[in-house]
Amino acid sequence: MKKEVMVLTGAGQIGMAIARRMGYGKKIIVGDKKLENAQAIAKTMNQVGFDVMPLEMDLASRTSIRSLIAQAQKYGDITMLVNAAGVSPSQASIQTILQVDLYGTAVLLEEVGKVIAPGGVGVTISSQSGHRMPQLTPEADEQLACTPTEDLLSLDILQPEHIRDTLHAYQMAKRCNEKRVMAEAVKWGKKGARVNSISPGIIVTPLAIDEFNGPRGEFYKNMFAKCPAGRPGTADEVANVAELLMSSKGAFITGADFLIDGGATASYFYGPLKP
Repeated sequence: MKKEVMVLTGAGQIGMAIARRMGYGKKIIVGDKKLENAQAIAKTMNQVGFDVMPLEMDLASRTSIRSLIAQAQKYGDITMLVNAAGVSPSQASIQTILQVDLYGTAVLLEEVGKVIAPGGVGVTISSQSGHRMPQLTPEADEQLACTPTEDLLSLDILQPEHIRDTLHAYQMAKRCNEKRVMAEAVKWGKKGARVNSISPGIIVTPLAIDEFNGPRGEFYKNMFAKCPAGRPGTADEVANVAELLMSSKGAFITGADFLIDGGATASYFYGPLKP
Protein backbone atom coordinates (compact mmCIF):
# COMPACT_ATOMS: atom_id res chain seq x y z
CA MET A 1 0.00 0.00 0.00
CA LYS A 2 1.32 3.42 -0.98
CA LYS A 3 1.81 5.92 1.82
CA GLU A 4 2.87 9.51 2.13
CA VAL A 5 6.62 9.51 2.75
CA MET A 6 8.76 11.56 5.11
CA VAL A 7 12.48 11.74 4.33
CA LEU A 8 14.56 12.28 7.46
CA THR A 9 18.28 12.86 7.06
CA GLY A 10 20.46 12.78 10.14
CA ALA A 11 19.61 10.21 12.81
CA GLY A 12 19.92 12.44 15.85
CA GLN A 13 17.65 13.57 18.65
CA ILE A 14 16.32 16.72 16.94
CA GLY A 15 15.44 14.86 13.75
CA MET A 16 13.76 12.07 15.70
CA ALA A 17 11.77 14.54 17.80
CA ILE A 18 10.39 16.17 14.66
CA ALA A 19 9.71 12.82 13.00
CA ARG A 20 7.78 11.60 16.04
CA ARG A 21 5.73 14.79 16.01
CA MET A 22 4.93 14.81 12.28
CA GLY A 23 5.57 11.31 10.91
CA TYR A 24 2.66 9.26 12.25
CA GLY A 25 0.78 7.46 9.49
CA LYS A 26 3.65 8.02 7.06
CA LYS A 27 6.49 5.89 5.79
CA ILE A 28 9.61 7.43 7.28
CA ILE A 29 12.90 6.89 5.46
CA VAL A 30 15.78 7.82 7.76
CA GLY A 31 19.23 8.24 6.25
CA ASP A 32 22.50 8.71 8.08
CA LYS A 33 26.15 8.33 7.15
CA LYS A 34 26.42 5.75 9.95
CA LEU A 35 23.84 3.06 9.22
CA GLU A 36 23.88 1.94 12.85
CA ASN A 37 22.62 5.40 13.90
CA ALA A 38 19.71 5.19 11.45
CA GLN A 39 18.97 1.64 12.63
CA ALA A 40 18.88 2.79 16.27
CA ILE A 41 16.39 5.58 15.53
CA ALA A 42 14.29 3.21 13.41
CA LYS A 43 14.20 0.60 16.17
CA THR A 44 13.16 3.15 18.80
CA MET A 45 10.36 4.55 16.63
CA ASN A 46 9.14 1.23 15.22
CA GLN A 47 8.74 -0.12 18.74
CA VAL A 48 6.18 2.59 19.45
CA GLY A 49 4.14 2.23 16.28
CA PHE A 50 5.89 4.24 13.58
CA ASP A 51 6.88 2.84 10.18
CA VAL A 52 10.57 3.65 9.78
CA MET A 53 13.16 2.26 7.36
CA PRO A 54 16.86 3.00 7.96
CA LEU A 55 19.29 3.60 5.11
CA GLU A 56 22.92 4.64 4.77
CA MET A 57 23.27 8.10 3.21
CA ASP A 58 26.13 10.55 2.78
CA LEU A 59 24.90 14.16 2.67
CA ALA A 60 28.09 15.19 0.88
CA SER A 61 27.24 12.97 -2.13
CA ARG A 62 24.60 13.84 -4.73
CA THR A 63 24.58 10.18 -5.83
CA SER A 64 23.85 9.06 -2.28
CA ILE A 65 21.08 11.65 -1.89
CA ARG A 66 19.47 10.58 -5.15
CA SER A 67 19.63 6.94 -4.08
CA LEU A 68 17.85 7.76 -0.81
CA ILE A 69 15.14 9.67 -2.68
CA ALA A 70 14.67 6.81 -5.14
CA GLN A 71 14.22 4.35 -2.27
CA ALA A 72 11.72 6.67 -0.61
CA GLN A 73 9.67 7.01 -3.80
CA LYS A 74 9.10 3.25 -3.89
CA TYR A 75 6.72 3.68 -0.95
CA GLY A 76 4.76 6.68 -2.21
CA ASP A 77 4.94 10.42 -2.76
CA ILE A 78 7.44 12.39 -0.71
CA THR A 79 5.40 14.95 1.23
CA MET A 80 7.84 15.86 4.01
CA LEU A 81 11.57 16.50 4.32
CA VAL A 82 13.35 16.89 7.65
CA ASN A 83 17.05 17.58 7.20
CA ALA A 84 18.88 17.28 10.49
CA ALA A 85 22.16 15.95 9.07
CA GLY A 86 25.46 17.73 9.42
CA VAL A 87 28.77 18.04 11.24
CA SER A 88 29.86 20.52 13.91
CA PRO A 89 32.98 22.72 14.18
CA SER A 90 34.56 20.38 16.72
CA GLN A 91 33.81 17.26 14.67
CA ALA A 92 35.27 18.02 11.26
CA SER A 93 37.71 19.97 9.11
CA ILE A 94 36.90 23.17 7.23
CA GLN A 95 36.65 21.23 3.96
CA THR A 96 34.30 18.61 5.42
CA ILE A 97 32.04 21.23 7.00
CA LEU A 98 31.69 23.06 3.69
CA GLN A 99 31.21 19.80 1.77
CA VAL A 100 28.54 18.42 4.12
CA ASP A 101 26.75 21.33 5.80
CA LEU A 102 26.89 23.81 2.91
CA TYR A 103 27.06 21.88 -0.36
CA GLY A 104 25.22 18.78 0.87
CA THR A 105 22.29 20.72 2.30
CA ALA A 106 21.99 22.72 -0.93
CA VAL A 107 21.95 19.53 -3.01
CA LEU A 108 19.38 17.87 -0.74
CA LEU A 109 17.01 20.84 -0.96
CA GLU A 110 17.45 20.92 -4.73
CA GLU A 111 16.91 17.19 -5.28
CA VAL A 112 13.91 16.87 -2.94
CA GLY A 113 12.49 20.03 -4.48
CA LYS A 114 12.37 18.26 -7.84
CA VAL A 115 10.06 15.54 -6.50
CA ILE A 116 8.21 17.03 -3.53
CA ALA A 117 4.47 16.45 -3.77
CA PRO A 118 1.99 19.33 -4.05
CA GLY A 119 1.21 20.48 -0.53
CA GLY A 120 4.53 19.08 0.65
CA VAL A 121 6.76 20.78 3.19
CA GLY A 122 10.37 20.71 4.30
CA VAL A 123 12.48 21.95 7.19
CA THR A 124 16.24 22.02 7.41
CA ILE A 125 18.08 22.44 10.69
CA SER A 126 20.49 25.36 10.51
CA SER A 127 22.07 27.00 13.57
CA GLN A 128 22.27 30.13 15.65
CA SER A 129 25.86 30.36 14.34
CA GLY A 130 24.58 31.72 11.05
CA HIS A 131 23.17 34.71 12.93
CA ARG A 132 26.40 35.52 14.80
CA MET A 133 28.80 36.34 12.01
CA PRO A 134 28.93 39.84 10.48
CA GLN A 135 26.54 40.57 7.65
CA LEU A 136 27.76 39.64 4.19
CA THR A 137 27.36 41.91 1.20
CA PRO A 138 24.11 41.59 -0.77
CA GLU A 139 26.20 40.17 -3.61
CA ALA A 140 27.70 37.48 -1.39
CA ASP A 141 24.28 36.56 0.02
CA GLU A 142 22.92 36.21 -3.51
CA GLN A 143 25.86 34.01 -4.48
CA LEU A 144 25.15 31.69 -1.54
CA ALA A 145 21.45 31.62 -2.41
CA CYS A 146 21.55 31.21 -6.17
CA THR A 147 24.87 29.80 -7.37
CA PRO A 148 24.36 26.42 -9.12
CA THR A 149 25.06 23.75 -6.52
CA GLU A 150 28.03 22.23 -8.33
CA ASP A 151 29.72 25.65 -8.40
CA LEU A 152 29.07 26.58 -4.76
CA LEU A 153 32.36 25.38 -3.33
CA SER A 154 34.23 27.33 -6.01
CA LEU A 155 32.93 30.68 -4.74
CA ASP A 156 35.74 33.07 -3.82
CA ILE A 157 34.26 33.73 -0.34
CA LEU A 158 34.55 30.00 0.47
CA GLN A 159 38.21 29.59 -0.47
CA PRO A 160 40.73 28.65 2.26
CA GLU A 161 42.32 32.08 2.42
CA HIS A 162 38.92 33.57 3.38
CA ILE A 163 37.87 30.95 5.98
CA ARG A 164 39.56 31.51 9.36
CA ASP A 165 38.75 28.24 11.15
CA THR A 166 36.15 25.50 11.48
CA LEU A 167 33.74 27.77 13.39
CA HIS A 168 33.87 30.34 10.58
CA ALA A 169 33.29 27.58 8.02
CA TYR A 170 30.28 26.40 10.04
CA GLN A 171 28.90 29.94 10.25
CA MET A 172 29.24 30.36 6.49
CA ALA A 173 27.54 27.02 5.91
CA LYS A 174 24.61 27.96 8.11
CA ARG A 175 24.30 31.40 6.51
CA CYS A 176 24.21 29.61 3.17
CA ASN A 177 21.50 27.24 4.46
CA GLU A 178 19.26 30.19 5.31
CA LYS A 179 19.81 31.95 1.98
CA ARG A 180 19.43 28.69 0.07
CA VAL A 181 16.08 28.02 1.76
CA MET A 182 14.85 31.42 0.58
CA ALA A 183 15.84 30.71 -3.03
CA GLU A 184 14.50 27.14 -2.93
CA ALA A 185 11.20 28.33 -1.46
CA VAL A 186 10.55 30.14 -4.74
CA LYS A 187 11.13 26.92 -6.70
CA TRP A 188 9.19 24.73 -4.26
CA GLY A 189 6.31 27.22 -4.43
CA LYS A 190 5.84 26.45 -8.10
CA LYS A 191 4.96 22.90 -7.03
CA GLY A 192 2.65 24.08 -4.26
CA ALA A 193 5.19 23.13 -1.58
CA ARG A 194 6.93 25.02 1.22
CA VAL A 195 10.37 24.93 2.84
CA ASN A 196 11.82 26.71 5.87
CA SER A 197 14.83 26.51 8.17
CA ILE A 198 15.15 26.38 11.95
CA SER A 199 18.24 27.74 13.71
CA PRO A 200 18.56 26.14 17.15
CA GLY A 201 20.87 27.34 19.87
CA ILE A 202 22.29 24.94 22.43
CA ILE A 203 20.00 21.90 22.54
CA VAL A 204 20.65 19.09 25.02
CA THR A 205 21.47 15.93 23.06
CA PRO A 206 24.05 13.19 23.67
CA LEU A 207 26.40 15.06 21.31
CA ALA A 208 25.86 18.33 23.21
CA ILE A 209 26.57 16.63 26.53
CA ASP A 210 29.89 15.47 25.07
CA GLU A 211 30.57 19.09 24.11
CA PHE A 212 29.65 20.33 27.60
CA ASN A 213 32.26 17.95 29.02
CA GLY A 214 34.84 18.71 26.34
CA PRO A 215 37.38 21.49 25.76
CA ARG A 216 34.67 24.00 24.71
CA GLY A 217 32.40 23.03 27.60
CA GLU A 218 32.84 26.22 29.63
CA PHE A 219 32.08 28.31 26.53
CA TYR A 220 28.76 26.51 26.05
CA LYS A 221 27.85 26.58 29.73
CA ASN A 222 28.55 30.32 29.84
CA MET A 223 26.38 30.81 26.76
CA PHE A 224 23.26 29.25 28.16
CA ALA A 225 23.85 30.69 31.66
CA LYS A 226 23.93 34.23 30.22
CA CYS A 227 21.14 33.90 27.68
CA PRO A 228 17.71 35.30 28.68
CA ALA A 229 16.24 31.80 29.06
CA GLY A 230 19.07 30.83 31.42
CA ARG A 231 19.19 27.24 30.17
CA PRO A 232 19.77 25.11 27.09
CA GLY A 233 16.84 23.90 25.01
CA THR A 234 15.42 20.46 24.29
CA ALA A 235 14.86 18.64 21.03
CA ASP A 236 11.11 18.70 21.66
CA GLU A 237 11.15 22.49 21.80
CA VAL A 238 12.69 22.51 18.32
CA ALA A 239 9.96 20.06 17.28
CA ASN A 240 7.36 22.57 18.53
CA VAL A 241 8.59 25.06 15.92
CA ALA A 242 8.79 22.37 13.24
CA GLU A 243 5.21 21.35 13.98
CA LEU A 244 4.02 24.90 13.32
CA LEU A 245 6.03 25.15 10.09
CA MET A 246 5.03 21.72 8.78
CA SER A 247 1.34 21.81 9.68
CA SER A 248 -1.54 23.70 8.10
CA LYS A 249 -1.09 26.38 10.76
CA GLY A 250 2.11 27.37 8.95
CA ALA A 251 0.56 27.43 5.49
CA PHE A 252 1.61 31.05 4.88
CA ILE A 253 5.22 30.49 6.04
CA THR A 254 7.88 29.62 3.49
CA GLY A 255 11.43 30.74 2.77
CA ALA A 256 11.88 31.78 6.40
CA ASP A 257 14.37 31.00 9.17
CA PHE A 258 13.30 30.61 12.80
CA LEU A 259 15.86 31.29 15.52
CA ILE A 260 15.23 29.21 18.66
CA ASP A 261 18.14 29.84 21.02
CA GLY A 262 16.73 31.07 24.33
CA GLY A 263 17.83 34.58 23.40
CA ALA A 264 21.54 33.73 23.18
CA THR A 265 21.96 35.67 19.94
CA ALA A 266 20.18 38.67 21.46
CA SER A 267 22.57 38.49 24.42
CA TYR A 268 25.53 38.15 22.05
CA PHE A 269 24.68 41.45 20.36
CA TYR A 270 23.06 43.43 23.16
CA GLY A 271 23.72 41.68 26.49
CA PRO A 272 26.28 39.94 28.69
CA LEU A 273 27.43 37.57 25.94
CA LYS A 274 28.65 40.49 23.82
CA PRO A 275 32.32 39.84 22.92
